[in-house]
Amino acid sequence: MLKGRALKLGDHISTDAIIPSRLADLRGNLPELAKHIFEDLDPDFLKKVKPGDFLVAPPADAALLAQLAADLGVDFRAAASQAGDSAHVLKAARIAMYQRYWGGNMDEGWTRLLLEQFSFAFTSVFDADIRKGDLNQKYDVLILPDDSVAMITGERPPAGGPGGGMGRQLEAYPPEYRSGIGAEGVEAIKSFVQKGGTLVTLGGAAAFAIEKFGLPVRNVLAGVNTKDFWCPGSTLRAAFDNSQPLAFGMPEDGLVVFLAGTPVFDVAANSASERYESPVRFAERDLLRSGWLVGEGLIARRTPVVATAHGAGRIVLLGIRAQHRAQTHGTFKLLFNALLR
Repeated sequence: MLKGRALKLGDHISTDAIIPSRLADLRGNLPELAKHIFEDLDPDFLKKVKPGDFLVAPPADAALLAQLAADLGVDFRAAASQAGDSAHVLKAARIAMYQRYWGGNMDEGWTRLLLEQFSFAFTSVFDADIRKGDLNQKYDVLILPDDSVAMITGERPPAGGPGGGMGRQLEAYPPEYRSGIGAEGVEAIKSFVQKGGTLVTLGGAAAFAIEKFGLPVRNVLAGVNTKDFWCPGSTLRAAFDNSQPLAFGMPEDGLVVFLAGTPVFDVAANSASERYESPVRFAERDLLRSGWLVGEGLIARRTPVVATAHGAGRIVLLGIRAQHRAQTHGTFKLLFNALLR
């Protein structure tokens, strides 16, 4: 038998009524959030309750759920039974996203907009922030937007070699504004993952994780001539294994946006193969749904998304631009699922 006072809250209690969405930046700070519970519904609510009280809401209103489904583009289905041990409480991860100085990064800007639109609290971190180390003290997830290894690390091409002009341009900037996390930053990120952090790479930034962590993963399109493979901004068919956490909520068959330069992965057989997940795979044939595709056979049945445990942490390679320009709503879940824990 449960004993305590019961307070009936009335009809149509939404999550916004419990905690106003304007307080999204306080996610993860439960003691502070608790000070604002139901404050829009009843400014004196906290004065009326005490430890041991029960809050009772009426059954879900079918008309309200239908309206929410139409407004938000989501489906509600009644569970056949209680989730039990198969469920766990989601925690708001402390998210950091790398922002470099030199030239800006369009993918970083669009991803920042997307996170803001969907009320994900995050912190922009710069080269010096990463080089300081101890990232686990402040963050659970680090996002590296689409970029080259050289731009992330600051490694400069040798004088007279390809890209040498870029190196000379960068040297014109004051040292504190020259992009690049350097060897210290690489070690800081490796330590972050080893101690339990999640590294999420977008697009070409996957090459950083593959190279610096020594992952047994290769980009099957690396070095391929454009006469043999070309797919600039097209829509392709893919299958999703929605039993894997990264693809929770995705349909079994769907579409992804493929941009020029998108990496597609092959995981080599290794002693830790069971740790590698590939929740998205391109169809066996007839991949193209819209746009232009030459060389379908090179990516058929292969994966543009790989996740693996590493040390106490996790690495997620999102080769496809699941969040491209904050417009590819059909694949946002792939990024959002990577940010949950």
